[in-house]
Amino acid sequence: MKGKFKKSLLAATVGLTVYCGSALADTGGLRITVTDSVGNPVAGAEVDVHTPESLTSKTGMTDENGEIRLMGLDPSAKYEVEVNGTGYQAVKSKNVRVVSGQSFALNYALNAAAESLEEVLVTGQKVQMVDSTSTVVGQDITLDLTESLPTGRDYQSYLQLAPGTKPAIDGNPSSKSGVNYSDAVDSKGRTSGSSTDNLYYIDNINVTDNVNGTFGANVNSEIIQEQHVLTGGLAAEYEGGSGLVSRVVTKSGSNEFHGSVNYYTQNDSLVADNKHNDGNKFSTFDSAFTLGGPIIQDKLWFFTSYQVKEREDDVFYADTGEFMRTAKQTTDLGFAKLTWQATDNDKLVATFFNDPSDITGSRQSDVLNNRDQRQRQGGDNYKLEYSHSWDNMILTLEAASHEGEISTLAADKSTRNDVAYMGGNPAQTDLDRGGVGYDSLQFRNKDTWAATFEYFLDTNWGSHEIKTGYSYTENERERDLQYTGDGAQYSSIAMANSGASLADLTGGDWTGSLELVTDDYARIISAMMDANPDYYLALFDANSNGVIDNIDKNEDENIEAYKELEALTFSSSAGNPGDSINVYRINMASTEPFTVKTKGSAFFIQDSWNYDQWTVNAGVRAEQWKHFASDGSNIFTFDWELAPRLGVTYNINGDGSSKVWGFYGRYYDPIRTDMTSFAGTVTGYVLDEQVYVGDHWLTYRTRGPGDALIAPSTKTPYTDEFMLGYSMSLSDDMSAEVTYTNRVTKDVLEDYDLGLYTDPDSAGKYALPLSYFGLSEMPNSNYTLATLKGGKREYQGLEFTFRKRRSDNWQMLASYTYNLAKGNSNSDGNADFQGDVVWLDPRAPGMWGDQPGNIEHLFKVAGSYFFSNGIELGLVYNWNSGLRYSDTWSVAGRHLPIRVDDPYEDGGVTTRWVDGSSVGDKVASSYGTLDARVKYSYQLAGYEAEFFLDIFNVFDDQAGMREQDLLAGDGTYAFGEPVEWVEPRRFYLGTRVSF
Repeated sequence: MKGKFKKSLLAATVGLTVYCGSALADTGGLRITVTDSVGNPVAGAEVDVHTPESLTSKTGMTDENGEIRLMGLDPSAKYEVEVNGTGYQAVKSKNVRVVSGQSFALNYALNAAAESLEEVLVTGQKVQMVDSTSTVVGQDITLDLTESLPTGRDYQSYLQLAPGTKPAIDGNPSSKSGVNYSDAVDSKGRTSGSSTDNLYYIDNINVTDNVNGTFGANVNSEIIQEQHVLTGGLAAEYEGGSGLVSRVVTKSGSNEFHGSVNYYTQNDSLVADNKHNDGNKFSTFDSAFTLGGPIIQDKLWFFTSYQVKEREDDVFYADTGEFMRTAKQTTDLGFAKLTWQATDNDKLVATFFNDPSDITGSRQSDVLNNRDQRQRQGGDNYKLEYSHSWDNMILTLEAASHEGEISTLAADKSTRNDVAYMGGNPAQTDLDRGGVGYDSLQFRNKDTWAATFEYFLDTNWGSHEIKTGYSYTENERERDLQYTGDGAQYSSIAMANSGASLADLTGGDWTGSLELVTDDYARIISAMMDANPDYYLALFDANSNGVIDNIDKNEDENIEAYKELEALTFSSSAGNPGDSINVYRINMASTEPFTVKTKGSAFFIQDSWNYDQWTVNAGVRAEQWKHFASDGSNIFTFDWELAPRLGVTYNINGDGSSKVWGFYGRYYDPIRTDMTSFAGTVTGYVLDEQVYVGDHWLTYRTRGPGDALIAPSTKTPYTDEFMLGYSMSLSDDMSAEVTYTNRVTKDVLEDYDLGLYTDPDSAGKYALPLSYFGLSEMPNSNYTLATLKGGKREYQGLEFTFRKRRSDNWQMLASYTYNLAKGNSNSDGNADFQGDVVWLDPRAPGMWGDQPGNIEHLFKVAGSYFFSNGIELGLVYNWNSGLRYSDTWSVAGRHLPIRVDDPYEDGGVTTRWVDGSSVGDKVASSYGTLDARVKYSYQLAGYEAEFFLDIFNVFDDQAGMREQDLLAGDGTYAFGEPVEWVEPRRFYLGTRVSF
């Protein structure tokens, strides 16, 4: 795969004839107006813009209106603007800021030439903080902000500074309408709260994991020049969904050599006592160097960095305090970048970074040594970018490759055996026998080729910024799964429970609810009749009617309870690992690895038309994705989808100091490769689900090649967004903004049980004809992926933001966000229980409610003050009103909303529907945290030494973050009790020397 990419990369460099993928805006611009001292436009003035942090510089002449637009500038806060007009004093302005994806307005007034004064420094300059031509909502997280605040040392932590981002325990925060809840339990048996709606870019390399939708790469935070976090109002050039877009731009070097060396450390002695568990003994350090400078002055620059992070934990049993193991995590982050300004108009940038990480074991004390795993993560990333500029045009070509390994290896290679006890109080070691049960080697790779073309046109009816691009992307998922031990994973019962019947075991613990149990019953009976009907009828046909069926009926559930099959008893331990009674196992019948792919094309065209005080940004984005099975065949091609985007802004005073704007846009959320694997493993490993009957294992369901398909009528999920906003500059360095957002998400994907949903007798009015799925006959597959009928999420939000750039010794970013989210599905392009049972149908009673995972009120303030003696003080305070959650019960590793006690009829179906007050009905307690940084800087002979002290959770308020949502509790935490807490107060020490 890498060789194929490198050949394509060479073609991109030499021939410029590769497939292309739409490059996003990692550059910004300036709109400069030049007048004389009484306000008349100065035509023909020469304007030069340059910065020591980039090889890109722009020069041009003002038009008859005294205006000039300079685009394609790399982000920096150190630009110099020089203005020279014939007969006028020259003007020079320093420390002008350029932000990627934005175009700020600057005004200069020139005085008549005077012999005694050849140049005026910043005379008449007025810098506006509002981009009065754009509807994009977001924040640029800059170096001067992150280096003065207490944050984690990675770009994922910086996301928490952006308005509207919700707390996240894994670095993937939800924003606004992004899904922030999954009913699937995590490693601790608790529902997860991780957003899968975000997009992550590092130097325009899309590092979003193509399987789970979370971030897929790490970089040294010391190399970040700027991070732009976009949360709405995106133009057609941007991909997007209901989550945020994170864009990291890295440093490039300069004409002078600059570098740094740093060291950060923490250990358990710097952490307050944990009030909720004993915690581990640990130590961690983080050390890095950076170096950048010229190879050829003004022509060829380099920037490189290497960082190593290491954490070591001694893990102890929570109940006895006995030592369990030492878990160590080592991460190496390499980076190298070359920037070549070949000519005044041609630039070539080559970037490489990697992030291999090795984790020897779990830090969680509830993970037994025999169930521990070693993890390998990370991979190599490459990018090559070429750009050419004309007076009014810019062409950019890019080729990029991202590699992401996520592999796990069992520490104990013995056979997994989960043992159940009917009564008693067994130890965890009795329940969890054998190893974790598998080794999994996985790679999530992505290759992208990209091109954009920008054209600037001035007419009598205003100016135009026209941009167009075409994209081609390949996502690849490689997986090699091997069951350890004897090639099976067992669910057994203790020897003391020998003789238990199937009826004794199916109180919701076999595969889930009674409907799901009886679905498996039907499969078991069918397997018996296919294998040896005489043998099995002799065992189970108690009423001698020639079938294995029910003797009586469960009227409460209106479901046939297969009483004859439930007489099946379990008493054999033959071949069982761990001397237990055989009940159920998953046997790996084939161990072949597989690779699936998705290939996507996208085209966009947009025009930003500025006329007088109005700007109209109109465009459309077209996307198509194809899914390819493990044998290379095309299993599904989604239709071309058109995503229109329209934004209108009004420059209220005409000087760029304030604007009011409106936006409408559609964002598509392509199906990820997890579902390609679900439907596309036509080759690969095969898993047989088996139950022990008599003296042997009976296979009643096979999961593997051909297990699922994507229904022909399936649509791409999408979100429609409508926004209104007002922004204004309060001064040259302060701005305020208020935005209103309305979003609706539809065409959610799920997997369906067609046998249930195409049967009006079983599904009543919720039944769907085969034509809904685009089928004319029942397919030969266990599962069918399709658009979830009636699935929808609605969101409304209001956000206030205040920004004070660094000046006069202080800076601040403050925001308040109100989120109102409702819906009837938490599915996000995945296969869950909706579609498997009628009572979870999104159209069913009780399903519509407040969206679990939402946080209605968020308040954030971050700021720093710089004293003249070299001391800096930074504070971050975050408060939220508490996480919404549902009243749930546990079903097959899921927490599903509770149901009413008494069945009732709806649409021809009588069952226990979801309780209408259970979905999103509860709210966890509110909490706030205060973090602080104290930094001292000392300069000597061209070197700067910095010493840091970060204090997280200053007041040691270990508040509950998430609460138990199981109505019956989980045996440890009762319903409504906290299950996750804010970490204790902790100190973090660091030092850095730079030159």
